[in-house]
Amino acid sequence: MKNLWNDAEAEKLVEHYAGKGVSRDLALRVYTTRLLGGDPRLVLHGGGNTSVKTEMTNLAGDRVMALCVKGSGWDMGDIEPAGLPAVQLAPLQRLAAIDSLSDEDMVNAQRCNLLDSQSPNPSVETLLHAFLPHKFVDHTHSNAVLAPTVALLT
Repeated sequence: MKNLWNDAEAEKLVEHYAGKGVSRDLALRVYTTRLLGGDPRLVLHGGGNTSVKTEMTNLAGDRVMALCVKGSGWDMGDIEPAGLPAVQLAPLQRLAAIDSLSDEDMVNAQRCNLLDSQSPNPSVETLLHAFLPHKFVDHTHSNAVLAPTVALLT
């Protein structure tokens, strides 16, 4: 796999989105998500998820740690900042202590902690991204991995 990162292109996108009030962290997450999503060897039909943990301001004006994670229905190859809805991180991380959650409870927790209620539903894998300690998390549905796996199962 070839590294497609380009400092000039990344900075150009950061500057473009800065004029629209988008943070550097989120702009870089958009850039790297597009790099991953633009390579059909790495994704199956735009599938996968990316996220970034960053500080944002909630409705009350408080600075909170947020997780911006790919929203359902967005293609990684042409994602925009709106396709990475922000959820408050701390309440989601506390869910790791619960033995089991229904799908409905997970979706409810994610929707209740959105910083913008107009955002798309965060990925079904949001909690995994929240529980991992890394600032940036990349998860793709790679054709190179899925094809042999499916072949083994059939």
